[in-house]
Amino acid sequence: MASNNTLGYIIIDGTETMIRGAALITDAKGFPVDFVRTEPLRPDQLARILYGESFGKYAKEKLILESLLDAVETDPQLWICNDTDILTPLRENSRIKTVLLDESPHVPLDAAGHIEATADPGVFLIQAEPNGNPLRAQFPQGVRPEEVQQTAAVLTEAAATMNVLEPFTRLAKAINFLATGMRQV
Repeated sequence: MASNNTLGYIIIDGTETMIRGAALITDAKGFPVDFVRTEPLRPDQLARILYGESFGKYAKEKLILESLLDAVETDPQLWICNDTDILTPLRENSRIKTVLLDESPHVPLDAAGHIEATADPGVFLIQAEPNGNPLRAQFPQGVRPEEVQQTAAVLTEAAATMNVLEPFTRLAKAINFLATGMRQV
């Protein structure tokens, strides 16, 4: 069940020899509500041979993403990712609004909450904060206009009390901290 005023951040990263992921649910002020992570997945040579080039996609979608979604205790109002490979699978597996967010070099839009379509299908600029550049928001294919508007409203509300991209930094630091044997970061 989705909880009001929570945002979910999810990252999956790795190399050919290791892949891992983590999810952080925050309240509207950016305070942690839930954190889950996977153990690093290290495919053996046989798995890499059998799956070939599809191993990375399979590992991200089926092994890491599904594990993270099953493990979270608090479903967020909105999932935010930073990887196009997991945008659609995240939406399909969670059934919660999903967006890929990134910084944009575009000049500020008219006002907080303003939305502007780009030339790329499913990609919009959202002015979440009154000042500063808008966010680049990519949605899964077939997103409805009302979902874009609802997402913009959630991001604009959250941006009043937090930097909506900053939790990605904390999440990356957390999984690196855990991966390095819990040495200081």
